[in-house]
Amino acid sequence: MRRRQRARAKDAAGEPVFPADLLLLGVVTGAFGVHGWLKLHPYGDDPEHWAEAKTWWFSAGDDVADASAWRPARLLACRPHGGGLIAQIDGVADRDAAQALKNQYFAASRAELPAPGKDEYYWGDLIGLAVTNTAGIALGRVSGLIESGAHAVLEVADGERQRLLPFVGEVVKKVDIAAGAITVAWNADW
Repeated sequence: MRRRQRARAKDAAGEPVFPADLLLLGVVTGAFGVHGWLKLHPYGDDPEHWAEAKTWWFSAGDDVADASAWRPARLLACRPHGGGLIAQIDGVADRDAAQALKNQYFAASRAELPAPGKDEYYWGDLIGLAVTNTAGIALGRVSGLIESGAHAVLEVADGERQRLLPFVGEVVKKVDIAAGAITVAWNADW
């Protein structure tokens, strides 16, 4: 099956235009090898298709709305390695250049990424969603996610406390991205 070729916005000089639909994908954890490869911690459990996005964006901060903080880089290669990813981007040719990107966040335009399947979500889509339990009690908002090995864990903060909820079917009963809400089977006093 052939995938549809996605249009990539460029300015008059041929440079990528900052996408309004930027989606946070993960963080650079260091260098891999001596030829400029990056070691990445992906925010998701199925990043194999992220190589479809030929332009990745890098920033020291994770605010995808701050266009001035992000710089584009052409993705040359990306593949799974161990529990994460490794990638090579244009302009990073040695270990020192790769190590200089450590702790930088990386993102891509949603238009260049495959659509998630049924009951699949990009982590960036879950951040900020209101979490309510099945009794209708507000528990807070998703402030982050953690990959625990067995499954992802939602970090839910309400200003006073933080809860860690397993992102599994027994706990997460409904995710409604459009409504900005997640319903969970979780007691408020847990």
